[in-house]
Amino acid sequence: MTLATDELKRLGPQLLVFDDALSLARAAAEYVAALSAEPAIQRQRFSLAISGGSTPQTLYRILAQPPYSLVLPWNDMHVFWVDERCVPPEDEGSNYRQARDLWLAHVPLPRSHIHRIKGELGPQAASADYAARLREFAEIEHDWPAFDLALLGLGDDGHTGSLFPGPITIAELTETTLGVTAHYQNRPANRVTLTPVVLNSARNIIFMVSGESKAEAVAAVVRGNADPNRWPAARIRPRRGMVTWMVDRAAASKLG
Repeated sequence: MTLATDELKRLGPQLLVFDDALSLARAAAEYVAALSAEPAIQRQRFSLAISGGSTPQTLYRILAQPPYSLVLPWNDMHVFWVDERCVPPEDEGSNYRQARDLWLAHVPLPRSHIHRIKGELGPQAASADYAARLREFAEIEHDWPAFDLALLGLGDDGHTGSLFPGPITIAELTETTLGVTAHYQNRPANRVTLTPVVLNSARNIIFMVSGESKAEAVAAVVRGNADPNRWPAARIRPRRGMVTWMVDRAAASKLG
């Protein structure tokens, strides 16, 4: 890690505003390429947690094409999911299917390096299965990997992953996954999601946000004093990792 990156982390979240969603996606692709190229001598892998939704679709299409499809270190890359609906992998609502069809099916990433959430098992079994997979990649101080990069989105209600408005209570966590940070919620559908403690362990986090409907949520969370029960993305505040907000001008319109 360079001194410049350390200094950026001490400064807190970074905000980058782009003219449109395409410019945002191109910049995010460059970010992924740059981070994955950094030496990881001790870890010998690059771990990436990705999200579903409309905003990252263009990014996935870009990463599926040259030059990225030719130069990214596929043999060292491991792809995880931030959250998933409890649906079969071929369902149109599956975050795994979205990433597979737009990106992963078109690049030489080893299939054993794709670590999807098995939503078809149902919320409790899928949570337990995913928690076990996270433990396989755990680092010394945790029961989960410290992702090299987590790609997050933001809903107009302030949700990220499947962390929705309202308090996170013990009742919402399954007994088997309370300590290993995968859980499910029943709104708007049964889902499995990484919890803030896992996401806050990531070394780098990108929030990709586009559209005027997200502007109020962006303004609330980026300013740093948002109520996390109202704006769940406010829970993502890593102590050591760097957060970069990549937003288009429409999403940034209420920042002033």
